[in-house]
Amino acid sequence: MKGWISLAFIVLLGCRAEAQQNFMVTSPGASLKLKIATGSQLAWALYAGDTLLQSSDGIELELRGGRRLSLNLGSVKSKSSAVRETIQVPVPYRRKQVLNHYNQLILTFNKYYAVEFRVYDNGMAYRIGIQLKDTVLVHNERAVFSFDSTATMWHPQLDRPTGRDKYHTGFEGQYRKVRLLDFPDTAMTYAPVVISLKNGFHIAITDANLNDYPGMFLKRSGNTLQGEFAPYPLEEEMTSGEFPQLIVTKRAPYIAKIAGTRMLPWRAVLVARSDIDLPSNDIVYALGDPSKLEDASWVKAGKGTDEWICGINLFNVPFVAGLNTATYKFYIDFAKKFGFDQIMLDAGWSNYKDLFDINPSINMDTIAAYGRQQGIKLMLWTLCSTLDRQLEPALAQFNKWGVTSIMTDFMDRDDQQMVNFYHRIARACADHKISVMFHGAFPPKGFNRTWPNAITYEGALGAEWNIWSELATPEHNVALAYTRMLAGPLDYEPGLLLNAQKDQFRPIGKNPMSIGTRCHQLAMFAVYDSPLQIFSGNPSQALKEPEFMQLLGSVPVTWDDTKILSGKIGEFIVTARKTGNDWYIAGLNNSTARYLQLPANFLPPGTYRATLCKDGLNAHQYGSDYEIVNSELRHDQSIDIHMAPGGGFLLRLIHK
Repeated sequence: MKGWISLAFIVLLGCRAEAQQNFMVTSPGASLKLKIATGSQLAWALYAGDTLLQSSDGIELELRGGRRLSLNLGSVKSKSSAVRETIQVPVPYRRKQVLNHYNQLILTFNKYYAVEFRVYDNGMAYRIGIQLKDTVLVHNERAVFSFDSTATMWHPQLDRPTGRDKYHTGFEGQYRKVRLLDFPDTAMTYAPVVISLKNGFHIAITDANLNDYPGMFLKRSGNTLQGEFAPYPLEEEMTSGEFPQLIVTKRAPYIAKIAGTRMLPWRAVLVARSDIDLPSNDIVYALGDPSKLEDASWVKAGKGTDEWICGINLFNVPFVAGLNTATYKFYIDFAKKFGFDQIMLDAGWSNYKDLFDINPSINMDTIAAYGRQQGIKLMLWTLCSTLDRQLEPALAQFNKWGVTSIMTDFMDRDDQQMVNFYHRIARACADHKISVMFHGAFPPKGFNRTWPNAITYEGALGAEWNIWSELATPEHNVALAYTRMLAGPLDYEPGLLLNAQKDQFRPIGKNPMSIGTRCHQLAMFAVYDSPLQIFSGNPSQALKEPEFMQLLGSVPVTWDDTKILSGKIGEFIVTARKTGNDWYIAGLNNSTARYLQLPANFLPPGTYRATLCKDGLNAHQYGSDYEIVNSELRHDQSIDIHMAPGGGFLLRLIHK
């Protein structure tokens, strides 16, 4: 880095050196303005017109030994610029193009400390830059977000396994709504969270573009949320049990050990004037570093099957179902029949601790050859610690089998060392033209822009939680689209075919059901952003319902564009997605029955062949009840939908 020149300004508006003063940055459309004050500390406030949305009383970086770079800032140099660019998305999980339009201000203090601000029409972000010698130990970073005391917050409940410290989590919390002041000041949550203001605005807080630095947790102090970061790991040990993990047993008195000259991750504030503006916000993707792949054309979206959630509980098959060759050949046939392009071999295909110790009941060469014959690709589950230890030889072997994607699981951390693991795995997989899905993972937060082959992430409480809990509620499922999905693609793994209302639901191991209706599960394939969608239902049940499965299999996984037609966080959402001249419209509902009348005037003029899968007349008492109706729809008509409690719908529109 030479000075701050690497920040790539497109339009340089000015540069001046001044003492302590105030600055203002307005968004390109003048809908937002950011006021910044320098002095003893660096503070900022974000406005929509004259309405204060949020403020912060200080941006601060404290180094080991107590040195605070942001205190007594002294003279300041400022550079302003305007950026108007269009980002082409290699794997368009939401839209093909992202408009990256913002106005920017960089304040530089004493040549070794700077803060870069970007203001968009739907949010702002800032990041700290340092220009020091050698390696730097970061004791702490102060990131503060202040709100009105009447604000409410949607946040994920922090899940923490027993026997670990508070920074170990699978990032799979149930999203809940609380008054900000009722969130315990002894608790933590993780980004993204959404703050709802009394004036109707919604503010999402998250970090973005993690690289060689820990992720951001959030805790409350008064009416503020403050960043908290996992301290740097000094000692680790491998746990015992079914899925061994590396856990931190001793942490340093600092959060990061970094190069002295670099930019830190972004702190992002996303602004929505209404609920439906949240799921379409692309700022987090835009804040990710540009792709590190010279050519990402080999990265392919897809739709696959997973056998783990349903417990391989097949029936009406001429073999004993389980972790064996016959079962996976059956899955290959099933995938081909209904338009999927891959199957996953989940946990158990090999020894968890040795990817070359193949389950003796599985012949990988036979499965790989059969998959190639049928045009079905293979995806393999891996334990992250084992993958890391055997990385290069394992990926080389996967290439020989024709494996195109892998899942790696049970990281359950976002400290600096674990963040670096993600980059290491994504880079190695890219070298072998393999895509990777991260489970037991923090949300992507722009990582999928930097590494397009990091195709999707868990980082959410999804379908597997139906096996052992009652937490995958319709309210949570709806909330995910307005909260977790802001951080990037979401691997929920929907498609459970046993469906029940809340009073009938039971978590049943190898025969899991979902809370809500069949159409609620179907709608997730079009509501949730993910360029790799995984069907978790039981194929034996699915074979009995070919019309339903043909419709499910037809839903694309990449899109030209996405619009949110209607919705309210935690209550319902209706999403419209465009591919070519065709549209897929899907809705998710909470536990209150709902009638919607949606104008179809968002469609280009014309007539469409409509296939609607909607909640059946008895879905309020028998969750698996649905009806498929074929008709025609014109752009000047309306779409009338009734959603049962925990319900949903999917409407496919093929332009005539």
